[in-house]
Amino acid sequence: MRNLEAKFRLSDLDAARAAARGLGYSARQSFTQRDTFFKVARGKLKLREQPPEAWLIHYEREAESGLMLSRYEIAPVACTEGTREMLARALGVLAEVRKYRELLTRRNVRLHLDRVATLGSFGEIEAVLDDRSQEGAGAVSARAAVDELLDALGVGTGDLIEVSYFELMTRD
Repeated sequence: MRNLEAKFRLSDLDAARAAARGLGYSARQSFTQRDTFFKVARGKLKLREQPPEAWLIHYEREAESGLMLSRYEIAPVACTEGTREMLARALGVLAEVRKYRELLTRRNVRLHLDRVATLGSFGEIEAVLDDRSQEGAGAVSARAAVDELLDALGVGTGDLIEVSYFELMTRD
């Protein structure tokens, strides 16, 4: 799968939520997440725990006009604790990110309003691209939807963050 992503700091999650709802985004759910990132040769590998479920997610990103284009694979995990311990022993842990996330959606676009432990508040937009929309009208439409939401949130190109939360945690 592929998606077009934008990540940015937010000072006011309530204002962001209201702006998104003004564009027709609907609140879907709120949840806590624990992402454990492992050392790998290519891309990023994380175990995402979102009780009662968990997934192993591998992804690679590349910049595209200020946004990030991401290729990813997701596999459900039945034994979360055992999988985390085994991968930690075999690969080593880079970092752990804990966050509270609110999910709002409109068509194929997801807005995450995140409160990340030790980092603060962020927004993350993901426009999911199916295999047919990677090059054509679907990709153009996804880019337009992302740009529309960024504009409504008052986020400029210079405000976009091109690294993961764990990379922000390890800076400085």
